[in-house]
Amino acid sequence: MAEEENTKVRLEIAHVLFIDIVGYSKLSIDDQRRAIERLNDAVQSTGAFQQAEAAARLAKIPTGDGMALVFYDSPESPVECAMEISRKLSTPDAPRLRMGIHSGPISGVVDVSGRSNVAGEGINIAQRVMDCGDVGHILLSHRLAQDLSQFKHWRPHLHDLGECEVKHGMRLGLVNLFTSEIGNSDRPSKLDHPTAAAPSEVVQKAAASRKSAWYWVGTGAVVVLALVAAIFFLRARAGRLPANSTANIPEKSIAVLPLENLSQDPENAYFADGVHEEILTRLAKIGELKVISRTSAAKFRASPETLRAIAEKLGVANILEGSVQKRGNSVRVNVQLINARSDVHLWAETYDPSLTDV
Repeated sequence: MAEEENTKVRLEIAHVLFIDIVGYSKLSIDDQRRAIERLNDAVQSTGAFQQAEAAARLAKIPTGDGMALVFYDSPESPVECAMEISRKLSTPDAPRLRMGIHSGPISGVVDVSGRSNVAGEGINIAQRVMDCGDVGHILLSHRLAQDLSQFKHWRPHLHDLGECEVKHGMRLGLVNLFTSEIGNSDRPSKLDHPTAAAPSEVVQKAAASRKSAWYWVGTGAVVVLALVAAIFFLRARAGRLPANSTANIPEKSIAVLPLENLSQDPENAYFADGVHEEILTRLAKIGELKVISRTSAAKFRASPETLRAIAEKLGVANILEGSVQKRGNSVRVNVQLINARSDVHLWAETYDPSLTDV
């Protein structure tokens, strides 16, 4: 039993900045060394890097022709870091960079040298996002850009590029980040000249997860309709709730906590995340409803705090929580909507679809 606990994969949501020196392999050895030194100096002098490192919320992974920075604090940290790097290396003699940023699951591993390292979809996708860019580009995944768009000051700098097909046949939604001073406003050339290749096993699993998530477009709509009805019901009875410190929190507000994966296979955590994201995406389209971002809600995955405490920290009146259990071609999803102020269960439902219907 103890051995099982020690080998259990622990997933975390991290925010990854992947940096590449364009044309690195064509440089002389001396120029390669100078380019890496200048990049290191620029990165280490940024406020985002220094703050995350001081708080022990940063992992650094050298890649030979660049690096990956894994931030554990906020999705804004890698973006602010990328913008600072771009400003510091804007002179003609500076290394030419392209950068990609993504939020996703990562886990700790031990590398061949016996040192602690990190791996996972969050790292892989950040690299794929970067691969779509040209010199000067700061590209974001749609997932991370959606979190940033919750804040007004980021919106003018986010420019949707649509999808890019990367080398494993995966299609990634991309957003170009640029201002009048930093970034590259041109459309990445790779979007007009996609590459194609047979999907790897990892990509096939990711595609299967996305395919399963598409099933939830229908089921997720049912969930949302029930939620909206419950929230509008809350609005009608808001005047009967006792006054408290959360009086300024709007009734039509909700946080969807990460769904608990009850399956024995850790791989099914990606399926649970897919259902979670589908529900969030549907809810976010309702203009009158305040929906907390996936990244903010992810901080309370398996949290020991009470729902009331979580709701107060997130600034919402309602919490949706639940679980996903997948066995073969069958899946069970339990969801329940709770008014965090009164701890009253407003609505609950169980879904038992078959994945053979996908």
